[in-house]
Amino acid sequence: MEDLKNFIDKVGYPRLIIGGFLLILCILAAVLAIPIPGLLGDILTRVGMNGILVLAMVPAIQAGAGLNFALPLGIVCGLIGALISIEFKLGGFTGFITALLVAIPLSAIAGYFYGQMLNRIKGQEMTVGTYVGFSVVSGMCIFWLLAPFRSPELIWAYGGTGLRVTVSLESTIDKVLNNFLSFSIAGVRVPTGLLAFFALCCFAVWLFGKTKSGAIMNAAGANEKFAIATGINVNQQRILGIVLSTVLAAIGIIVYSQSFGFLQLYNAPLYSAFPAVAAVLIGGASIKKATISHVIIGTFLFQALLVVSLPVINILADGSMSEVIRIIISNGIILYALTRKTGGDLT
Repeated sequence: MEDLKNFIDKVGYPRLIIGGFLLILCILAAVLAIPIPGLLGDILTRVGMNGILVLAMVPAIQAGAGLNFALPLGIVCGLIGALISIEFKLGGFTGFITALLVAIPLSAIAGYFYGQMLNRIKGQEMTVGTYVGFSVVSGMCIFWLLAPFRSPELIWAYGGTGLRVTVSLESTIDKVLNNFLSFSIAGVRVPTGLLAFFALCCFAVWLFGKTKSGAIMNAAGANEKFAIATGINVNQQRILGIVLSTVLAAIGIIVYSQSFGFLQLYNAPLYSAFPAVAAVLIGGASIKKATISHVIIGTFLFQALLVVSLPVINILADGSMSEVIRIIISNGIILYALTRKTGGDLT
């Protein structure tokens, strides 16, 4: 009994509950003759395409700024980078790298000024971040209408002005990572390039945490008073964490979009922070501590639940309420993650 209690305390009730629910769904999927290899392939793809957006939470938390609800700030920078690569008709890895090269400095600048603002409202970062994210998305709706792009793939047809709500990436960077070195095993499609890029970003964040700069940032976030006493500029470290978080958000949306096959503008990024926040919390993170393992576990559990639940519910509900139930499940996971107190410490 003591060993069981220690296991539960280590893994955490949230992950046990969600893992149990996922297991039940997998059993139902097998009983309903839903192709399991297809589900596994979809889970791997969704983990790779969403993982970097979840990873973006880690630097902000480690720097002591809490959960970054202003994720749309970095996302719009990533969208601008992708749009520029399309404007100049750059496809494949050339277009993908160009989008990153444009998005990273833009998001770093945006993150710097956002970090400056957060240093002036300590203790209210998550509330203010939510409003900042919403405001940025609303303001960018005007930019999308006035942006000086000329590519027929971006602007409205028949002489319209402004950018389309949804922009296809078919002729540019569509699935450049997904298809790179991809292979199938036992019917499961493995998006090697996509997962490798996610792993590379995770390794980069982990490696940064092992450097002197990373250790100083973690110390500033873990204990502000102790950090100040040792001569650490806490405000500077908070800005560094926010900049890294914003840059990862910009990279993450480019990776997500190339996998999805479309750029989604206007109000699409509005609630993008909530699934990422929910995933990292489900993985075991808190507003004061987050690790790479929290990102990987949380992203897998969150995305696996969505992937497996939708076809199961679609069959059980005969398709009549599948979309309604999908929204209930996805938002229910988010609500559960945001309102739980602890999640274990599987590090």
